Amino acid sequence: MALYKTYSEKQKTCKVKFELSAEAAQGAEKVWLAGDFNSWSSVDTPMKKLKNGSFNVTLTLETGREYQFRYLLDGKRWENDWAADKYIPAPFSNTDNSVVIV
Repeated sequence: MALYKTYSEKQKTCKVKFELSAEAAQGAEKVWLAGDFNSWSSVDTPMKKLKNGSFNVTLTLETGREYQFRYLLDGKRWENDWAADKYIPAPFSNTDNSVVIV
C-alpha cells in the first residue's frame, strides 16, 4: 500500500494516488475508496485493477487538510492503508480509519 502526493502550490491542491497492493487486496475483484472526500460513498470512487492484482486511483484534494479513508474490497470487507499518514478511531465502529494529510 502506498500514498503518492504531488502538490500544486498555485491551485492549493494535491493529487494523491492511493495504491492498494495485490497482497493487501487478497484476491479482491473490485475495490472502492471511501472517505471524507466522497461522503464515505461505497460506490463513487472505484479503483482500477492492474494486471499484477494491485489497485489504484488518483484524487485531487484540497491542501491544508486531513482526510479519513478506507478501502472496501468486493463490497464486503474494509481495510486500512498500511502506509497511511496516521490512524484515528472511527466514530461509528470499534476500529481505526486511515488518514492522509495534504
